[in-house]
Amino acid sequence: MSTPFYVSPQQAMADRAEYARKGIARGRSLVVLQYADGIVFVGENPSRALHKFSEIYDRIGFAAAGKYNEYENLRIGGVRYADLRGYTYDRDDVTARGLANVYAQTLGTIFSSAAEKPYEVELVVAEVGETPEGDQIYRLPHDGSIVDEHGSVAVGGNAEQISSYLDQRHQDGMSLAEALKLAVQSLSREPNGGEREIPAERLEVAVLDRTRPQQRKFKRIVGRQLARLLEAGGASTATEAEAEDADADDEE
Repeated sequence: MSTPFYVSPQQAMADRAEYARKGIARGRSLVVLQYADGIVFVGENPSRALHKFSEIYDRIGFAAAGKYNEYENLRIGGVRYADLRGYTYDRDDVTARGLANVYAQTLGTIFSSAAEKPYEVELVVAEVGETPEGDQIYRLPHDGSIVDEHGSVAVGGNAEQISSYLDQRHQDGMSLAEALKLAVQSLSREPNGGEREIPAERLEVAVLDRTRPQQRKFKRIVGRQLARLLEAGGASTATEAEAEDADADDEE
């Protein structure tokens, strides 16, 4: 009788983590940013039917990078959890923190189980508050850990470089057009340092807008509205550059 091949638990977990990270890295990156009136989700997605961003509940949004079938199952489970909890107790009892804990338990159980492969997904759960101070953004990697984020977060293929770019440029109180422009600029960055152009039709954009009079704050931004916001962001950047040139001329 042959002796079974032994792999230490540490090595087995490291191999599973590397497998999941490689799967996530093959997908396109996405970013989630706070702006003055809420939270904006921006990602490159050529498909009009398979969404990276979705509404979970009244003030809660969901974003995911990685394998679509795996994060779609998680999204559906999150919607069922939120609907059941809101119906059983109260709508205010459905929170991003509670949903993030549920996702963390699910991802952690799958990651530590030797009977099945780890999920190749990375999630973001966001909740818009009555004020910017009340906004909540949680990032959940493949192993089920929870990271409390503030301001901006990137997940997916080139997330580390994009996060560094956003950390240096994101500011509190940005307008939606400014935040959208910054998000597109960050997604346009290539790993080798170059830039590429992402046309509006390849962008998926959604917001949690605290100023909406409806109870449900999630809204997709498409078509002409998206084009106007992109133009407005570019116009504001051009105006700032013109102002800097004018100041330089005055100094001379």
